[in-house]
Amino acid sequence: MSHQYLFSSESVSAGHPDKIADQISDTILDAFLARDPNARVACETLVADGHITLAGEFKTNEPGVFAEVRDRAADIARQVLRDIGYRDAESGIDPERCDIRVRFNRQSPDISRGVDRADGVIGAGDQGLVFGYAAEESPERMPYPITLAHQLVHRQAALRRSGALPWLMPDAKSQVSVAYRDGKHVGVDTVVLSTQHARDVSNELIRDAVIAEIVEPLVPPGMRLPSFRVLVNPAGRFEIGGPKGDTGLTGRKIIVDTYGGACPHGGGAFSGKDPTKIDRSGAYMARNIAKTIVHTPFARRCTVQIAYAIGVAEPVSLMIDTHGTSIHRDPMNDRILESVIRSHFDLTPAGITSAFDLCRPIYRQTAAYGHFGRKQFPWEEVTKEKEVLHAFTDRLPFATQKATFETEATSEHEPGGRAACAANPVGDAPGRSRVTSDDGDMLGDERQRASAAADRQMLQRFTGALANGKQWADMDPDVRRWWWNRY
Repeated sequence: MSHQYLFSSESVSAGHPDKIADQISDTILDAFLARDPNARVACETLVADGHITLAGEFKTNEPGVFAEVRDRAADIARQVLRDIGYRDAESGIDPERCDIRVRFNRQSPDISRGVDRADGVIGAGDQGLVFGYAAEESPERMPYPITLAHQLVHRQAALRRSGALPWLMPDAKSQVSVAYRDGKHVGVDTVVLSTQHARDVSNELIRDAVIAEIVEPLVPPGMRLPSFRVLVNPAGRFEIGGPKGDTGLTGRKIIVDTYGGACPHGGGAFSGKDPTKIDRSGAYMARNIAKTIVHTPFARRCTVQIAYAIGVAEPVSLMIDTHGTSIHRDPMNDRILESVIRSHFDLTPAGITSAFDLCRPIYRQTAAYGHFGRKQFPWEEVTKEKEVLHAFTDRLPFATQKATFETEATSEHEPGGRAACAANPVGDAPGRSRVTSDDGDMLGDERQRASAAADRQMLQRFTGALANGKQWADMDPDVRRWWWNRY
């Protein structure tokens, strides 16, 4: 019997109050990193009706950098509001007249000692656990529901900015419900899109335009289930939006920022934090690892968890779960992958920062429409696929033998267990007769030689494809079929 269910994810636009806060916090972070790449930053933002508060803890090598960014912080926040599209109180908040308070503090020396250790090693800026995820549901290796939800609000913003739908306003939310069968997405059941709008436009016009200009171009007919429906502003009018309609805080959209609920979340927000804060940089590395694994033929879906202790560079734990999609669905393969990943990825804060060049002012662009599945970010680039593939393949035969031994060699008191094997050292299983005829031995040897020759030929084709830069999806179907059957 097939397993069927609906799964939903949401996204919000750049003009949503929580996303305003995230963008301001990350723009402050970028301002510090542009002047001091080793700055330590933890910036929080609150936005409300006509008001913004900026607060946080900071450390810079030059005291003047701290003072300069602090003095410019209010102007930075106002410019973010303008860039998003807010122009006056009627739209949601007035960038020119809103009240802004800045409460910046120096980083605690206790935290500083744990991060910038006396031995020169950079420790984790806090304890915490992070998750990374990837799946073969979209070209971006992201879950389909969150991918579509991001696309909907991104298109809403594009139509607003272009003037194609001039009555659209900055604040918007989307939600997508997708049907799955046996773990694979098969169609869209429901799309919800709530968008702020001007006062002088009718509900009918809003609904018709949103469906025709936003939803239909993004949900192809082949993905619409018979039950497919679109709900546009289901609560009715949405004239009051932005901070005028709702308070916003940094870090309140952590599921929107990640995988739409398709995998667990460690709880730590991203925005406003420099890369020594491992709940940000560690999540970027976890995503890269999961995407690397799904890019190889090992698995079609992968969750990675990494955990850290404050002041300690190496993670205290690493877990990989391929959700039964790995080769032979053998859980031991996940343990092999953990060993391979530890030997090929530097999971320390310094190693992650170096791998993705994270001490650059690149963070404001992450603060809306998700941190993952967007190719402009360095953690989305898979660079170690071949290394992981070769290392895993080298270790796989031993693991397969070990799994087979553990399955067949049962307890000492059971027939065929360790005691019986010890008493029968030639390897005969109790109750089984040996093949002793010359004809049988010759036939078995011939088959083994033929099988070995075929394996060598396929292995040469497989490694040749890798050497030529081919990805798994581009390899010859016969080679892929052999690899799966063999390993």
